[in-house]
Amino acid sequence: MAARKAKIVDPVAQLETELAKLKAQLEKARAKQEADVAKSLLKLSKDAAKDAAKVKSAQTKLAAARKKKKSAASAKLVATARAAVNAAKSAAQSSKQAAAAAKQQLAQLKADNKRAAAVNKAVAKQEAELKKQLLAAEKKAAAKARTAAKKAAAKAKAAERKAAARAKAAAKKAAAKLKAAEKKAAAKAKAAARKIAAKAKAAQKKAASRAKAAAKKRATKAKTTAKRTAAKSKASATAAKKAVKKVANKKVAKKPAARKTAAKPKRAAKKAA
Repeated sequence: MAARKAKIVDPVAQLETELAKLKAQLEKARAKQEADVAKSLLKLSKDAAKDAAKVKSAQTKLAAARKKKKSAASAKLVATARAAVNAAKSAAQSSKQAAAAAKQQLAQLKADNKRAAAVNKAVAKQEAELKKQLLAAEKKAAAKARTAAKKAAAKAKAAERKAAARAKAAAKKAAAKLKAAEKKAAAKAKAAARKIAAKAKAAQKKAASRAKAAAKKRATKAKTTAKRTAAKSKASATAAKKAVKKVANKKVAKKPAARKTAAKPKRAAKKAA
């Protein structure tokens, strides 16, 4: 099983929650205290009213005792009534003082609670105003951030376009450069091919010239040889003619030897051929 992720507790948020609870409890305690004091004041006021009624009753009894005929018994009754009046007055005074103290306490509590409520209200109002100001500031900051982001995006887009245009221009330039290089290389190759062709043609021409010269030389040599051979043949023919003529002349001079002499020129003609 995968381990559970530890819950992150925000101490500030926790304290704020506790503080809100304490504030609510404090307001309830103040309201309860005020209600308790008001209840106590009501009771003390009733007690003071009762004590005041008792004083009046005692005073009535005292007045009635004084109206009676003077005697030891009436004097005793007047003293008793006077004591009762004094006691009732003392009790009434105590009740009145307690009620006054409670009334003062209630007034003080009401003033304190009113002041605390006013302070809380002012604080809440100030907090609301501050929250409103902070929210407005946040909205303003968010709007400013959005504007800045839009501006940055537009700037980045413009930069991208500029970069793309530069890249396009560079690519175009490179393509033109490559095309020029290719054209130059083609021209160079063409020139080299022409040069090679011219060289080959010159070599061919030279070889043809050499062959022609060789052929001419051979023809001249053959012609010379033919001339020599013809000259030799002519010389042989001339020699043969001379020999024939000589033989004929000898034959004329000596007929028996004519056959031998005629055979010799034939052999000489064969040698010449």
